[in-house]
Amino acid sequence: MLEGAKSMGAGAATIASAGAAVGIGNVFSSLIHSVARNPSLAKQSFGYAILGFALTEAIASFAPMMASLISFVFRSQKGASKSYLRSSIF
Repeated sequence: MLEGAKSMGAGAATIASAGAAVGIGNVFSSLIHSVARNPSLAKQSFGYAILGFALTEAIASFAPMMASLISFVFRSQKGASKSYLRSSIF
């Protein structure tokens, strides 16, 4: 049952990639609209768009990291806790 819950948690964490794709699409859609309205601010708007892209992508990079933690790190915790307790006593 625990393995199934881990798989569901890892799958739910990777759904954030779709949210990041939508966010990046919104960032560059807003860039196109702002440049079309005021072309003289294109350089400044592009800088803000790159900043928005970087922040959105940074949030998206946490999802695979969390999926990896859920899948691999918590897998060996059951056996590791007993050996840690034995080694910390003496």
